[in-house]
Amino acid sequence: MTDSTWDAVAAARAWLDASNGTSPLELTHRILKLTEEAGEAAAAWIGANGQNPRKGVTHTYEDVADELADVAFTALVAIASLGFSPEDTLARCAQKVAKRLPQ
Repeated sequence: MTDSTWDAVAAARAWLDASNGTSPLELTHRILKLTEEAGEAAAAWIGANGQNPRKGVTHTYEDVADELADVAFTALVAIASLGFSPEDTLARCAQKVAKRLPQ
């Protein structure tokens, strides 16, 4: 990821901190926001595959990718809000997954 991605994560966290504070309830809302974003990704996937007969195809795979990016970004902001480095946390996760993959 580029520095601008990490800068955007930091700026989003700072904006939320200034606007909403950093109470445990606010942190709960930031974590719950992931569920909202995941729901939007699921809805886009359903729409991309036309699984709602009343609506038909309403989204593209690019829409799905954009919604998944919202999930990832929201998770990175939540990690930063907990006081951890999103960059380091993501790198640790990638290393953990890489160790599980077949050689």
